[in-house]
Amino acid sequence: MSGETQTSAEYIKHHLQNLTYGQLPDGSWGIAHSAEQAKEMGFWAINLDTTIIAFILGAIFLFFFVRAAQKASAGVPTGLQNFVEWIVDFIDTSVRGSFTAKNDMVAPLALTIFAWILLMNLMDLVPIDYLPLAAHAAGLPFLKVVPTTDPNATFGMSIAVFVLVVFYSIKMKGLGGFVGELTLQPFGKFGLPANIFLEGVNLIAKPVSLALRLFGNMYAGEMIFILIALMGASWASATFGSTLLFGSQIVLSLGWAIFHILIVTLQAFIFMTLTIVYMDMAHQEHH
Repeated sequence: MSGETQTSAEYIKHHLQNLTYGQLPDGSWGIAHSAEQAKEMGFWAINLDTTIIAFILGAIFLFFFVRAAQKASAGVPTGLQNFVEWIVDFIDTSVRGSFTAKNDMVAPLALTIFAWILLMNLMDLVPIDYLPLAAHAAGLPFLKVVPTTDPNATFGMSIAVFVLVVFYSIKMKGLGGFVGELTLQPFGKFGLPANIFLEGVNLIAKPVSLALRLFGNMYAGEMIFILIALMGASWASATFGSTLLFGSQIVLSLGWAIFHILIVTLQAFIFMTLTIVYMDMAHQEHH
């Protein structure tokens, strides 16, 4: 799909475009067949690939964890039970180390965030052209298979965490206590404008930093995979010296994939850990 019919710029642009559904220029609703059409759809457009793949991965997570819970036994555990117990123990240790209050919702939230983001990130290890080619054969113009390379997905998750942080801040401290933190810290009542500015920026920075950190790292990783894939297109069209180019592509793609396993896991862990820390701050009287 890249070597003969597309230039390098078109290939990159194609792989970075989501399968977007929204209102077309003629007033009808349908799938955008170009980046320009997707931009014209505006705010109410939906990135179908991000939404569908994220829900499928979430369903896979729930299926295996529920299955492991249903088949758990006190005897010799199965491989699935061992794996699930290891993840649950890891999450439990992380929550106990970062969350000092008592809230039975935090550990399940941390588990869901870590497992779901990890599965979405792992889609980056699927060879870059396989699923888009299958989608193209099915008549779909675009397919972006890594949900966390879409800022709509990362901001959606971070805003959900932000809403929980604000909710528990008000629940634990009362509306007056929450407003007081925003207006009276750190300089007291005489520094009200500076307090509102500093605390407001600190509050808004939480969801923004969560979303942009995850999106930026995954987007950069996806871009490197695309650039490595372009070497394959160059190899296919080369007439001399193609063996060296082909070998370089294999080494680079394998090396980056191995290194990327660390990145995808680390990004899921960071998002989870910061969520736990923010929830802990929401339960504390002062921070």
